[in-house]
Amino acid sequence: MKELVEVIAKSLVEHPEEVVVSEKETGKATVIELKVAQSDMGKVIGKQGRIAKAIRSVVKAAASKSDKKVIVDIV
Repeated sequence: MKELVEVIAKSLVEHPEEVVVSEKETGKATVIELKVAQSDMGKVIGKQGRIAKAIRSVVKAAASKSDKKVIVDIV
């Protein structure tokens, strides 16, 4: 899942070298934190959060095979 979020984020931003994705395992879920440059934050979130919601939907669909809950946080 980490690689999927990284590929999507790097294709959206102007500074792909500043994209940092970290993954943390909790009890029932996996938390994926996405950090981008401040100037690219709007591109990752999108108008009214549409792009962020789309990223979360894609990750949720990919995670449904493994029966794990995946949470994507944009920091």
